[in-house]
Amino acid sequence: MSGGMRQTPLTCSGHTRPVVDLAFSAITPCGFFLISACKDGKPMLRNGETGDWIGTFEGHKGAVWGCDLNADASMAATGSADFTAIIWDAVNGSIIHSFNHSHIVKSVNFSADGKYLLTSGNEKLLKIYDLNKLEQSPTVIAGHTSAVRQALFLNDDKWLVSVADDKTLRFWDRVTQRELRTIELPAAPRGIELSRDGNVVTVCCGNKVSFWDVGKVEKLKEFEIPTKVNSATLHPDKQVFVCGGEDFKMYKYNFESGTELESFKGHFGPVHCVRFSPDGELYASGSEDGTLRLWQTTVGKTYGLWKCVNPDSIENVDNSNVHLET
Repeated sequence: MSGGMRQTPLTCSGHTRPVVDLAFSAITPCGFFLISACKDGKPMLRNGETGDWIGTFEGHKGAVWGCDLNADASMAATGSADFTAIIWDAVNGSIIHSFNHSHIVKSVNFSADGKYLLTSGNEKLLKIYDLNKLEQSPTVIAGHTSAVRQALFLNDDKWLVSVADDKTLRFWDRVTQRELRTIELPAAPRGIELSRDGNVVTVCCGNKVSFWDVGKVEKLKEFEIPTKVNSATLHPDKQVFVCGGEDFKMYKYNFESGTELESFKGHFGPVHCVRFSPDGELYASGSEDGTLRLWQTTVGKTYGLWKCVNPDSIENVDNSNVHLET
């Protein structure tokens, strides 16, 4: 472990089922925020630095598979097994609009300018909704032959990227709705992430994590991990990446060399999602065990709730409110 110190995660309880997706906002005048999607159907908003519970979005009638926050954290989006994607007012928790789908919605993503919402899932389609024209039919992009796991806006919102159970990674021109490139993968990819600067797409597939140059649409590097990987996240400065998967462990690697820097048991179940905070000081992970955990990028640094004199004193702090009805 770095500096000989033990990694002491902050455990955020409150969810009652597996936590399957999470997303950070950008840094706002009020700090930054974290949203989590859970199979309990009750996505939660937290303070991104401390993990403190802010509120629960009540309204879905099924498991929530995907979540996102717009840059200034004024709006949240969630996708659910109840065949809807919902846009929420993230300040008061009310529903702004619900978009009906014909199947499970697995992924939601705000455009960089916050004007559009991209949804994908078991319909095998990508759908783009104009948030200024909520009643308008979405732009629909077809091409995948199986359920889409995740889709993101790319390249200043001019492109899209998606991964699906048809074992492909696809890049699309958003304006023409044409496929720019399809990459066949050896297995069904688990998830993707766009780097904070928008230049690199991280792809998890089998026991490998690969990184793709957005501008050239080509693979930069690929590393093998000791387990089947469900999620990976690249640090904003691109020095390290963190990933997690089926063996309950968190792994940190040097991005340039692929050298494993540290690994430790992080959860009591497979890790489903992991993301760096926008300032890179911490990363959050969500697991089958129903918890969300916050980890320090630099162990022992005074930051957020790690301002205790004795790090052991926060070992089992439940820093979530138990009263979840907003």
